[in-house]
Amino acid sequence: MKKLLTGNEAIARGAYEAGCLIASAYPGTPSTEILENISQYEEIHSQWSTNEKVALEVGCGASIAGARALVAMKHVGLNVAADPLFTIAYEGVNGGLVIITADEPGMHSSQNEQDNRLYAPHAKVAMVEPADSQECKDFIKEAFEISEKFDTPVLFRVTTRVCHSKGLVELGEREEIGVKEYVKDIRKYIMVPANAKVRHVEMEEERLPKLREYSNNTPLNRIEYKDKRIGIITSGISYYHAKEVFKDKASYLKIGFSYPLPDQLIREFANEVEKLYIIEENEPYIETFVKAMGIDCIGKEILPICGELSPEIIRKAILGEEKKESYSLDMEIPARPPTLCAGCPHRGIFYEVGKYKDKIIATSDIGCYTLGMAPPLGVGDTVICMGAGISAGIGFDRANRKANRDKKVFGFIGDSTFFHSGITGLIDGIYNGSNMVTVILDNRTTGMTGHQENPGTGKRVTGEEAPVIDIEGIVKAIGIKEENIRVIDPYKLDETKEAVKDAYEAEEPFVIIAKQPCALLKEVQRARRGLYCEVDQEKCRKCKVCLRIGCPAISFEDDVISIDRAQCNGCTICLQLCPFDSIELIGESR
Repeated sequence: MKKLLTGNEAIARGAYEAGCLIASAYPGTPSTEILENISQYEEIHSQWSTNEKVALEVGCGASIAGARALVAMKHVGLNVAADPLFTIAYEGVNGGLVIITADEPGMHSSQNEQDNRLYAPHAKVAMVEPADSQECKDFIKEAFEISEKFDTPVLFRVTTRVCHSKGLVELGEREEIGVKEYVKDIRKYIMVPANAKVRHVEMEEERLPKLREYSNNTPLNRIEYKDKRIGIITSGISYYHAKEVFKDKASYLKIGFSYPLPDQLIREFANEVEKLYIIEENEPYIETFVKAMGIDCIGKEILPICGELSPEIIRKAILGEEKKESYSLDMEIPARPPTLCAGCPHRGIFYEVGKYKDKIIATSDIGCYTLGMAPPLGVGDTVICMGAGISAGIGFDRANRKANRDKKVFGFIGDSTFFHSGITGLIDGIYNGSNMVTVILDNRTTGMTGHQENPGTGKRVTGEEAPVIDIEGIVKAIGIKEENIRVIDPYKLDETKEAVKDAYEAEEPFVIIAKQPCALLKEVQRARRGLYCEVDQEKCRKCKVCLRIGCPAISFEDDVISIDRAQCNGCTICLQLCPFDSIELIGESR
């Protein structure tokens, strides 16, 4: 039976067929749908973990206990999980352990485009790279076999195009592997220095040579001889880009098992072709290896190191040709910069904090609320990584004091990100006496990645009920005084304004918790169906105060202020701002 699947769906199917029993992840584009799809298989225990480090540690524990385990994350998530990765590489596995890193060349929704293939030689773990949906399914199954055969975690590297492109996939049956026997072995699984030294030697002298031999013989790496005047070594989606450009006018060495790289196979291929190109996205990972072998090849001299590759880029770089467009548009498509959605609960707090723009520094974080930086709100000075909305704010606060700058620091973080890596930052701020303001934007979901559950939503990835972890309770427990906590509804501007004023004037650590669910949640949309704001054109003085909140539902065109009924959810922020009472709420909430 064949089915049309995305790469992420195929990975989930492969985990199911491979007899995987435990799957953990933290959501992040382009990896998010992997766990969402795995959770549909009852045979696999699936869970959103609080962050990627925890997710991998869950996977490590399950593997050592004897269960096949899969862990998924986006590329920057592997930075968070690097600590357990490097140690489990020494320890090895019991049940197979597959770690998915979903890289994002082109940075469509990420803060960088690091090439995580470099993690494999650094941690010295096996690495597999599929190129399409069928390979995603098949290679996952093979990755579990490799993991158990060679006693190693396997890094499974995919990219945005592989994750989200669809292809026909031949489905198979699930193989029930069960849980292997666990035998206590402190020399293998307790990495004190004495044990780690032994395991390191075993990894270098036993495991890696066996993996190199496997790399040269596995069908995951294959040669396709066609026209030998041009030879191309490539992997992942770049294989299909190259095939689209050259078709049968070149020969190919397609790398599917990419650490250790197949040195003998590469030398054999290089000896058979006249001119050798390395086509790969981002870092010259394969190219550096090939050149270190003393083999002449062409790669990043002509191909870009930044961004995604495409057939057009490859065609122009190697052949000097530009494919003519088969169609074109006669109009310029207007730019559509990302913005907070109409009715977004973050808008109210950013509007009120924005009144202090000249008096504060705003350290922001990774999530929808990053968009508070955009005009007209313009609240945001830094975005670094998950959790840095608080911890970078601590550093900024200290530097301001050293420089005698009279600027208060407001650090912004979402509810899911607070659980991910914000709690430790807030503890640090309390412990070290920072008087910054922490604003926790609790919209009851993990919004930017598509509404996944988190410890504060009361549900697990499968939809079953879960305990609600209370953010206010955590904040009190770690030392924020009750008089320095404000829990607000950010749709209520007077309440929000008062909380921001108190926070600005505070001389101790202060926390604002803005609680209002994301406007795009289905239950919220159902509850607010039929609610919208409307402008009374007779009362409107076109003062444009309502435009200051940057709501995409409000427009000013042909000298008329209007509100798009289809977008508006009746949050009433614009209504509260209007000095002439020209905006009214229509309908009743359900």
